[in-house]
Amino acid sequence: MPKPVADQVVVIAGASSGIGRATALAFATHGARVVCAARGAQALDTLVAEIRTDGGTAIAVPTDVTDDSAVRDLAATAERAFGRVDTWVNVAAVGIWGRVESITGDEFEQVMRVNFLGHVHGAHAALPALRRAGGGVLIGIASAEGVRSVPLQAPYEAGKFALRAFYDAVRVELAQEGAPIAVTTVLPASVATPFFEHARSKLGAMVKPPPPVYAPEVVAKAIVQAARHPTREVPVGGAAYAFGLAQRLFPALTDAVFAIRRAGVGSQRTDRPDDAADNVDGPINEPGRVHGAHPGRVLRHSPFTTLIGRRRRPGEVALEAVRRWNAAGPAHPMRAATMARTGWASALLLAPEVLLRTAGRPVPAAATVVARVLGTRQILQAAVTTAAPTARVTLLSAALDALHASTGLALAAASPRWRRIALVDATIATGLAVAAWRAQHDQP
Repeated sequence: MPKPVADQVVVIAGASSGIGRATALAFATHGARVVCAARGAQALDTLVAEIRTDGGTAIAVPTDVTDDSAVRDLAATAERAFGRVDTWVNVAAVGIWGRVESITGDEFEQVMRVNFLGHVHGAHAALPALRRAGGGVLIGIASAEGVRSVPLQAPYEAGKFALRAFYDAVRVELAQEGAPIAVTTVLPASVATPFFEHARSKLGAMVKPPPPVYAPEVVAKAIVQAARHPTREVPVGGAAYAFGLAQRLFPALTDAVFAIRRAGVGSQRTDRPDDAADNVDGPINEPGRVHGAHPGRVLRHSPFTTLIGRRRRPGEVALEAVRRWNAAGPAHPMRAATMARTGWASALLLAPEVLLRTAGRPVPAAATVVARVLGTRQILQAAVTTAAPTARVTLLSAALDALHASTGLALAAASPRWRRIALVDATIATGLAVAAWRAQHDQP
């Protein structure tokens, strides 16, 4: 499990404004030491000053995330200043609004360098630092538009789709390695940040987020929660989940809806003329802000994210079990016990069917029920001891196996008919109990 947020050192790449700035302030409020990075030095200075004024601890490290060596220097600076890195948050992003034919190849490349390769560089710097710290959390801010595209944002959305694939690959590779590093991808819906005012517009007008629009603090809260209790993906806002659901269930119909000009274009365009200022190629020289100038309604809370969006799914529990399994190594006694337990459980579950086919006669109903109950218990016990191999859990597992063995011996003594299979069952249960007893001495 990650450290409490108050004990963490957090690096935020893209902290100068919007979601990144709100996240830095949220971590500082919870007592974390924050390393704030972005291209805009002026915005970083005002952010660090605000954190320190409120009693927090933070440093500013001007960094261009498109420069791999600069991002590695960022990690080194964080370790020199605070001794380690516990959570790394990749936020940096830029945007260009326009039809695909009006956006040049160089513009596509620059957006991908910031929005995608910037996260790759962040992972290259973060993962070694997190390993040196003994584990931690890597958080990448993608978007609901990394699940479903809308018109006029092709470069931004291509980068966000790539990010989801990238973080999925990193997550599985770390689990294969058994590394104690969690990877969370955050998928916000529309957020009222200065991002839209900083974007490059080829629409002849300033752009805006399509409704419903959430406050940056809603996303920041979800990111802090992920640093405390990481999950695979966190859709922020019910709209983000609905976006993905529409893509999975009705992709062609969703295409048709966005092809309606009022829905696809009108919802992203304001009646204000474009000011020709953007941060695509370099930072905007301003103090930095959390909130944008969105004139419409902004949702300050997301019950969906609080109640559902941050919950762990069964597959995540399985992935964590696999990670712990891989971390244990082939020589670990609990690993061998789990393999034996799973094999014996499979034999118990299949035994009635095998005996029926080989002996040509049905197995008594009571024996079938007992075999299935014992096999299911062994499967559950294997899952629990793999997912949470603490001393208490493994000791309890050893006690259950010892009880199982004693029951088998009692059955062997009482029933000559079942003596042979009961003795085999008792012997295997005894071996599992011994393996669990040995393993519990190696657990924290």
